[in-house]
Amino acid sequence: MTGTSRAEAPTGEGLARLLREHETWLAVERGVAENTRRAYQRDLRRYAAFLRRSGLSEPSAIGEPVVAAYVDEMSAAVDDDGNRRYSPSTVARALVAVRSFHRFCVAEGYLGVDPTEDVGAPRVPQGVPKALTLEEVELLLDGIEDDTPPAIRDRAIIEVLYATGVRISELVGLDLDAIDLESGFIRVLGKGGRERMVPVGSTARDAVDRYLRSARPELAPARFARRGDAEAAFLNARGARLTRQGCWMILRRHGQRAGLADRLTPHVLRHSCATHMLDRGADLRVVQELLGHARISTTQVYTKVTTERLRRAYDAAHPRARAVRRGASTA
Repeated sequence: MTGTSRAEAPTGEGLARLLREHETWLAVERGVAENTRRAYQRDLRRYAAFLRRSGLSEPSAIGEPVVAAYVDEMSAAVDDDGNRRYSPSTVARALVAVRSFHRFCVAEGYLGVDPTEDVGAPRVPQGVPKALTLEEVELLLDGIEDDTPPAIRDRAIIEVLYATGVRISELVGLDLDAIDLESGFIRVLGKGGRERMVPVGSTARDAVDRYLRSARPELAPARFARRGDAEAAFLNARGARLTRQGCWMILRRHGQRAGLADRLTPHVLRHSCATHMLDRGADLRVVQELLGHARISTTQVYTKVTTERLRRAYDAAHPRARAVRRGASTA
């Protein structure tokens, strides 16, 4: 194979064998959860079927046009009634699985170039509410698979923003001594100079721990210590404190790759954190404290989303819900 450093996969069975190796790699090397691995398997079986129809049996024969054609085929697929067979988020999730497979092939030396690098995911239409769904959050995070220091940092940033609901200014302002992974809290300085302690979930703690141990040292050359950034938690590629603009660019890049386009912003992750907590029964006062709102009325804007979802769920589930809303019920 062109650009490979390992033995070439055998013809014919090469693709099938590498797909099996990729599955093992996800479990053993990446530690991907079983449900996610199953989703990848389903997506990659569909991808393999497309490649067979295209007469391709070896990864070395797959270029960017092939992957783009696969995305186009999924996006254009319709059922017998003419309805779209796959939603944009489903197509974007399928592309994440395909990217994972080809990155595995590059990492293991079977390929020299990743044919998915410049293939864009379809845009997931924006709707109400603005908060991401859980599927979209998983899609976003599943797409960050590289082991480079910037990728490890990016995952930690997104995990923290979603897990804590902190503002972008609070995130980039974090110093190392404000992070206590053992207790699971970070100390942030909010609006008006108000300091608060914010809990961090285990998944985000693991991501931050990995970043601090393996990635930050690679981004923090000694020559930048005199700039006053030595204690900054999150650094840019030059070893200086990450700026608000730099964090925005990180989110925009990963949002585009996940098919979220311009939807993904620090505020959307903050909104998603609050909405998902309230959906699961969190007390409004607790969410107020978490977000650092001075007034409860500010936090109450997030309850609009949850009440709308409650109404939709009620209408869909209760046998007399529609009659009740029309005033057709009896006492």
